[in-house]
This record gives sequence, structure tokens and C-alpha cells, in this order.
Amino acid sequence: MSGPSEPPWRIAPGPPPAASGSGGDPGTGVGSSDGPGAASGSGADPDTVVGPGGGPGLASGSGRRPASSAGEAPPSRRDLVLAVIRESLAPLSVTEVAERLDIHPNTVRFHLDALLAAGAVERGSGERAGPGRPPVVYAARPGMDPAGPRNYRLLAEILTGHLAATAPDPAKAATDAGRAWGAFLAPPPVPFQEVTEEQAVGGLVTLLDGLGFRPETRSGEPPHAGRPRSDSHVSAGQPRLAGGTTHIGLRHCPFLELVDTRAQIVCPLHLGLMQGAMAAMGAPLTATRLEPFAEPDLCLAHLGPVPGDHPARPGPGPGMDRPGTPQGHTGSQGRVET
Repeated sequence: MSGPSEPPWRIAPGPPPAASGSGGDPGTGVGSSDGPGAASGSGADPDTVVGPGGGPGLASGSGRRPASSAGEAPPSRRDLVLAVIRESLAPLSVTEVAERLDIHPNTVRFHLDALLAAGAVERGSGERAGPGRPPVVYAARPGMDPAGPRNYRLLAEILTGHLAATAPDPAKAATDAGRAWGAFLAPPPVPFQEVTEEQAVGGLVTLLDGLGFRPETRSGEPPHAGRPRSDSHVSAGQPRLAGGTTHIGLRHCPFLELVDTRAQIVCPLHLGLMQGAMAAMGAPLTATRLEPFAEPDLCLAHLGPVPGDHPARPGPGPGMDRPGTPQGHTGSQGRVET
């Protein structure tokens, strides 16, 4: 039977109704106008489709579909509920969905609440068939499933790989991008108020913590796991900043999975992010260089005064020490060590 082109229903504002019971088996509980009261279920997982004899099976309702090929897992109850809603030409009530799948209305209601919370369906009010409140009905929300799988790591691999293969200077391009985003993410300075070193370090630490770097401030010369301290890694004239902080340790890398193959992109991007943020805050200091894995579980950002009389501004990134370039090749504002 075909439904009307414009279903006579409207979206009801407000949060979804609370699921009946305390989160246990939705097949048991008090019924409502949508269906019977206590179910005769056995307490099984509501997502398990049970057939005759206790084995997996399919109900006779029109929404049930077997697995598409041998060895493929059968669809879950929630998938079946959503399939019935999507295939209907008009919004359906809980009772109607239950009848089509031959399952208890409480089980349907349990899954509809979850689908509503996930944004896969919409709840509305249908037409009154008589006295009393209009029935609650459900329809599929247009568009792709918002709860579908994501693969942002693949996206990151594609973009970093493309940048590494096509940019004339991949490290500089990554640094430029990091500085631009660091400037965008940093809190703007208060007009007509000079930013102190302590404020700048605090602002950078707060930003890095929010991005998942797990930063920690350090003073003095940093330790170096597995190698002696030397001028090749710690400048003899390491500046002593007013606040005492000379380094920021990064205990976590949000893009750790990419470091093994794309360190020439990820590490300069992180350095640029810090430089751009410090510049946007009008800080009197900047991240002069980044030392990846100065300790087995820590990368180390070195801080120093901004060269010249004015704070650095987001723009072309510094020179980078990276594979294929001589050690010690640096720009005016920093480097990534190898």
C-alpha cells in the first residue's frame, strides 16, 4: 500500500523518551498503548535474533533479512528496526514496527531510543484516530548514517603522503600549515596589554593540553635518554626565561600512528603549531626547535626569545633538520632535530 506523498505528521521537539526499565532486557517491563505489558522473553540479548530451537533465525515480518552471504553475521535487531523504518513510505509507530518484525514492542522501543539518540531516526506525532493523544511515530532521518564508521587515519595518510610527494619543501609546507592553525587556535591577546613570558607559556600549555599533547613545563637543561648531553642537542647558551621555563615536554603525540612514516610532516607541523600560537598571542618568546623523542616517551620543545624587536608573525616556517638535509641547517626561528 502506498502512503501519501506528504505524511501527515510533525516532528515533536524535545529529548527522546527514557527507555523503559533500568537498562536491562527490553523484552520485559510494563507495557503501554504501544503494546502488551510484560513480555515472555527469556532475558536474551535484544540484539540476538533467535530462531526455532534456540538457534539464529529470522522472523516472518517484512523487515527481516538474512545475511547476504554464507559466513556473514546476521543483521542485529537494531539494524532490522532501522531497515523497517527506512523502507516504510510513512512514519511507523512502535506497535507497527513490532508487528512487522514479530518482536515485542519493548524491544522495538529500546532500539528506537538508541537510534533516536544517534540521530538515525526522527520522532513525531501521527494523526489521531480518535480521542486522546496522537500516536508517537518514527521516520528515518534523511542522509547518511551519522553513526557509520569513520577512517580519519586513512585521510591523514592520504594528505600527508600527497604533501610529502608533491611539495617542493614538505617540512616547510607542514610548518606553514601548523603556524597558520596555531594562530587560529590560540586565544587572542588582550588589546593594549603586554603578554608576559609566564602568560605565554601558560597559554601554550593550555592549548597543547586541549589538543592532546599532555604537555609539561621544564626548566634548565633537558635530560637525554641514551646519549650524553652535548652542544649538538642543548645549546651552551640556553636562555633562562623570566618564568624559569625553558622547555615544554610533550608526553603524547595525537598523530603517533603517522610518526613512523611521516615524521618529516608531523614534527614540523607540531613545531609550527606552537610558533603560530605564540605569535598570535603576541608572546615575547617562541618555540625555537623541537626534539622528537628526547626521551622514549617524550618530545621536547625548546623555548627562546623571539628574534628581533617584535613578536614573530605567522608566515613562512623555519628551516628544518630532516632526512636528506645537513644536520644544523636552520632557519631564523627554529628547527626539528633528527
